[in-house]
Amino acid sequence: MRHILALAAIATLTACAAPAPAPAPAPTPAPAVEAKPAPKPAQCWNGDESKFQDIGTKTSISGVAVECKPTADGKSAQWMGKKH
Repeated sequence: MRHILALAAIATLTACAAPAPAPAPAPTPAPAVEAKPAPKPAQCWNGDESKFQDIGTKTSISGVAVECKPTADGKSAQWMGKKH
């Protein structure tokens, strides 16, 4: 019986004296959030040429002289004729 108690005490002391487990590796940093690309500038659709035109472009659509101008909010553009 004494031997069992002595072995239990030695096992307990050995378990307590064991080195601590290695610390967990540091977490990897979160990937950087990529910046959103800048929005494309507003453009006007030219149905006669089947393509978009940049702001400031002057052309004739269906025989009418027009210019591509930005809307008041700046989010889009539209064809505007000459002001009288």
